[in-house]
Amino acid sequence: MTPAPVIIAVDGRSGAGKTTLAVELAARLRQHHKVSLFHLEDIYPGWNGLMPGIERYVGTVLTPLSSGQAAEWTSWDWERHYDGGLNVTLPAEIVIVEGVGAAADAARPMLDAVVWVEAPGDDRRRRALARDGSTYEPYWDSWAAQEDEWLSTDQVIGAADVRVQNLADGNAPEDVLQALMYLPSVASILSPELSARRGLQLRSERLEAVPDAALLFESLYARSGNAIWLDSSNASAVAGRSQAAARSRFSILADDGGTYGQSVRHVSGTTHITAGSATVATSGPFFRWLDTVWGRKAVRAPRGYDGQFTLGWLGCLGYELKRETGGNDVASHTPDAALLFAGRAVVLDHRERTVWLLALEAPDADEWLRAARTAVGAAAGGSGPAAESSGAVASGAFASGAVPEFVSRDSATDYKRKIADSQHEISEGNSYEVCLTTTLEAPAGDLDPWRSYLNLRRRNPAPFASYLRFGELVVASTSPERFLRILSDGGMRAEPIKGTRGRSSDASEDAALRHDLETSLKDRAENIMIVDLLRNDLSHFAIPGSVTVSRLCAIESYATVHQMVSTIDAHLKPGAPRAEALAAAFPAGSMTGAPKISTMDILDQLESGPRGIYSGAIGYFSLNAATDLAVVIRTLVVNPDADGGRTLSLGVGGAITADSVADDEYEEIRTKAYGVLSTLGADFPG
Repeated sequence: MTPAPVIIAVDGRSGAGKTTLAVELAARLRQHHKVSLFHLEDIYPGWNGLMPGIERYVGTVLTPLSSGQAAEWTSWDWERHYDGGLNVTLPAEIVIVEGVGAAADAARPMLDAVVWVEAPGDDRRRRALARDGSTYEPYWDSWAAQEDEWLSTDQVIGAADVRVQNLADGNAPEDVLQALMYLPSVASILSPELSARRGLQLRSERLEAVPDAALLFESLYARSGNAIWLDSSNASAVAGRSQAAARSRFSILADDGGTYGQSVRHVSGTTHITAGSATVATSGPFFRWLDTVWGRKAVRAPRGYDGQFTLGWLGCLGYELKRETGGNDVASHTPDAALLFAGRAVVLDHRERTVWLLALEAPDADEWLRAARTAVGAAAGGSGPAAESSGAVASGAFASGAVPEFVSRDSATDYKRKIADSQHEISEGNSYEVCLTTTLEAPAGDLDPWRSYLNLRRRNPAPFASYLRFGELVVASTSPERFLRILSDGGMRAEPIKGTRGRSSDASEDAALRHDLETSLKDRAENIMIVDLLRNDLSHFAIPGSVTVSRLCAIESYATVHQMVSTIDAHLKPGAPRAEALAAAFPAGSMTGAPKISTMDILDQLESGPRGIYSGAIGYFSLNAATDLAVVIRTLVVNPDADGGRTLSLGVGGAITADSVADDEYEEIRTKAYGVLSTLGADFPG
């Protein structure tokens, strides 16, 4: 008897392409493993024999193979319509079982992975008849009825580890193999395949060009279902080598296309990874999953390239991931994390006025580099829809010209009452500072998120502006605040913002507002409390003695607000898990208050629902182990709702301390919301 094999079931309805997929998958696996392949069609006892066939398969094939024993089974003679000869299937390192019912309920306890193959009904019938000819045609309907009856009582589809939409374009086997590598049950045996994919080579091209970034994004990614633009939209206003200019030096444009493209959504403890046509689901904490795919230096930066992003994962983390970092488990209306893996991207270096094209070596790399090179050239000297829309009036975001009417989760009275409740918790010693938030919502109607973002970036330029599209979920942000940066060499930096004043068009009044913020003892106290919290957060994985505050309560001015900003620096311990270092600081202390865990519990009691993406983080996780993440503030989110429509939301909030004045705090959230709402032509509700 040999050791028990890893058994992979490839299941799905007739004609979905299971056989071809299983054969091609076995061929790829045989490059590194001994593989046995079993087809259930060899054992079904006739055209009405689906259920008896499943029973035969489980008892005479799967049971012995799962124990490392040879399987002796009786075939079915389809010409004589009777039992055929005795056959033997030998165990191997990997066994692939394929056919309708391969992952039936009785089989699943003996399986290590279940792949469910899907295809449209018309395509399935056409493929099946093309494969089996006229012999199958008279039995198609009766066989399909058996499949329906089986599936009505068996939850095999929901139990599948990998689901693949088989387009019969030859990509499904490679997509499934890539998806299987994420499953803990089979990942260890696939270490040779995983090592082969980790041997990445980064190609790069440096172009002397200053393209219109909006035009370039639209040219490259207008038709991409998932695409991201990390946009230093204030780069032109912060020239030189100042700290503000350094934050705004690079912009990144990418999607999940090409050989290495993938996307991820994490929802309430389950991570769904899509690789081409295949989607795999794994259970467990998000930050634990992140640690398996990020944090090791897989590529070297190109010579002469000063950016920290060398391809990798980009996207957003929602506030409700706090369930993994000491907070309560609250369900969100948006994904707890949404990321894409970019195997190719465009990086704009605003200081050097250059463009870097980055691509992992792959069969389609040359084609993409040519297309990107052409797009950069066109955007560097052209005009078009994106350029025109960037100057559009606010109402242009809606095709109908309508202005959204927002409703607040909390009325002015409710919010001020919660301020009093926050101060009561502070007086009881349960918190020092409570970052109380609320949410504004409106029907999205015919809002064009892309045009809305172009208006936002024009009116509210910011160093961490971003536009994220994950299908129907769209995030348009003009965040000025860095949450956490970890450099490839381990340098860490957080830059919390606490303290806000609105801008004035009158120069003297504007200067007075800035001075008022600069000299405010209350705002300074708020900021320093968050600085202390972040010093503690970074210290968990920092080299002892490396945590320093290089800038305390500095004032920075943006298009609509003045803000108080501090900078905390540290250096990561060698070998420390970077995903865990991130988790130790998540969510941003500037969005919770201090101490963090007890204050998050207070906030869950005070706030009337989840924050979603608001208060989370947006940025990248690079293949050189670097990350740079912004706090999600000043951010519009467009999300599908349960009724088939779309909801437009904006989160706002402020820090409450013992000496907060309710009217002033409420006016502060109105000020913060103004920069976004005015872009839409909308008013603060109430």
